[in-house]
Amino acid sequence: MISGLVQILLWQGLGELVSHFVLPIIPGPVLGLIFLLVFLIIKGNVNTSLASVSDAFSQHLGVLFVPAAVGVILFLPQLKANALAISAALLISVVLTIAVTAVLLRWLARKDSHES
Repeated sequence: MISGLVQILLWQGLGELVSHFVLPIIPGPVLGLIFLLVFLIIKGNVNTSLASVSDAFSQHLGVLFVPAAVGVILFLPQLKANALAISAALLISVVLTIAVTAVLLRWLARKDSHES
């Protein structure tokens, strides 16, 4: 289990380094996850220690929502004051996400049917 945790922290550390020195626009943990994903795709399998750590993390994902809930309560006056703008941004982003997903899915389905 310690080995899996060390692997995750090493990939996050690499992501932080790349984010700090090369791509400051993308957060380090996101880059670390991308690097880990590419590594696992190239490797072809997940070792047992990494799998056990990821299983333990996924069982406790609800704990990660506690800081967000505290932030919502802390900034409730600002959220109320800007409720219309926040609602509009959320609605537009959801619609755009669904539209981009549909276009991408259609493009991939067309590409797959041409290959068959």
